Amino acid sequence: MPLLFALVLALGMFLGHKMPAARNSDSAIFFTNRRGSLQEVMDLLKYKYVDTLDLGEAQEEAIEGLLSHLDPHSVYIPPANVQEVNEDLDGNFEGIGVEFNIIRDTVNILNVIAGGPSDAAGVLTGDKILTVNDSVNVAGKGITSEKIRKLLRGPRNSTVKTTMLRGSKQLDVIIKRGVIPLYSVDAAYMAAPGTGYIKISKFSATTYTEFMEAARKLQKLGMEKLVIDLRQNGGGLLDAATRLADELLEGNKLIVYTQGKSSPRQDYKCTRPGVFEKGALTVLIDEGSASASEVLAGAVQDWDRGEIIGRRSFGKGLVQEPFDLSNGATLRLTVARYYLPSGRSIQKSYQNGREAYEEDIANRYSHGEFLNRDSIRPIDTVKFETAGGKTVYGGGGIMPDVFVPFDTTRYSPLLTQLYTRNVFGDFIYAYYTANAETFKKYKDAVAFNQEFTVSSELMNAFKNHASGEKINMAAMTGKDEAEVKLRLKALLARQLWRSEGFYMVTNTNDPVILRAIEELKNMK
Repeated sequence: MPLLFALVLALGMFLGHKMPAARNSDSAIFFTNRRGSLQEVMDLLKYKYVDTLDLGEAQEEAIEGLLSHLDPHSVYIPPANVQEVNEDLDGNFEGIGVEFNIIRDTVNILNVIAGGPSDAAGVLTGDKILTVNDSVNVAGKGITSEKIRKLLRGPRNSTVKTTMLRGSKQLDVIIKRGVIPLYSVDAAYMAAPGTGYIKISKFSATTYTEFMEAARKLQKLGMEKLVIDLRQNGGGLLDAATRLADELLEGNKLIVYTQGKSSPRQDYKCTRPGVFEKGALTVLIDEGSASASEVLAGAVQDWDRGEIIGRRSFGKGLVQEPFDLSNGATLRLTVARYYLPSGRSIQKSYQNGREAYEEDIANRYSHGEFLNRDSIRPIDTVKFETAGGKTVYGGGGIMPDVFVPFDTTRYSPLLTQLYTRNVFGDFIYAYYTANAETFKKYKDAVAFNQEFTVSSELMNAFKNHASGEKINMAAMTGKDEAEVKLRLKALLARQLWRSEGFYMVTNTNDPVILRAIEELKNMK
């Protein structure tokens, strides 16, 4: 028997050696011994070039040069950035659970995540970090947010020793790192009687679970109609968008399908009863809504499930697949296009190069598209039809069913200065830490939104602060003052109840939200 096995093995090896390799096999593609010209050039640079060369940097530039000839969404992610990018899609990271800002060369704790590691260690909003792990001084010139993040983040269950300044007293605080959630559902509350509101900022691995928890919470509060806000949601995981769409569409409807030159068609269909298949629905989009956001909004529109409200979306209909490289980097390569149920692709043209592609949003604004629906210039005039016979178009994003223009009055020259120079943020932090006790009388964000008003004393204090930052507050109009008061109230709400408090306040007078609520009144 051993002799027989040996003969069979020898015969197999001989035949295998004589047989030609399959041309389309993975091994033939990725493990060929023949070097390409690019590799030959890199080898010559490495061994023959007259000066010392950072070959890693040269390779990255070469890769980016290659990708510049492809679509704008095929990108190379350097090893140093891979973890941060993956954390955003995973929906969590490992750290101590605080929000901080550097104010006058000092690291200030702006917020402590409830139930997180820093909360358990007794860290408070208003504390200042002086040192990390004894020897690292983090106060003074030269400190950056990136350096602080690297010091504070680390593997779960590891510890970091900090010295905090609380008032005039120094405290040694040891914090045990843990898993910190990066929420994608920023807010979920009742925007009007019977009408729920859910704000989704991205589509990550945790979005579906967060959405389900939010929807069930609102249904217990009497939600019969729903507003889903996808404005400025740049997308994320396709799977997260299709799972969420499954909760809104009934039956086994097609949500989206993908197809590419080397990627066979793959259909994503509804597979189960959804949490909100019957109630009236509106989806809010704008020029910042892209990719997975457009999948969800497009499926709703193509099946006539609800109304799309706002402005034309970004127009990204390409699917990327990540490939891990040997140097620790990741290549996100476009492998397919996605097509909505009507058969349309909403990818805008990139034939004029990446620069023109990236300037598209600015061009839309300059052409007046943000202010007037009639100024929208359809890129693809091929007509498609929704399930109910409504005409829709491909190419260049999703056109809303109800257009709401951009409110230019919210960005006057004065307000732009206040926003871009972080005058609001610095003031609110100082004001809140000095008056934290006065806010404890508000039991929740709803009560705060209903009861709190910006007093003349608070407004005068802000004006004095802004004037100290060389802002000409004498130029403030009545419209500016109303916007400043709203912003101050919203940022105080965020200080207390994070993003949900912020959106609850800012949405009060938001014309898109108000239009959505009005449209829902007329929908069954």
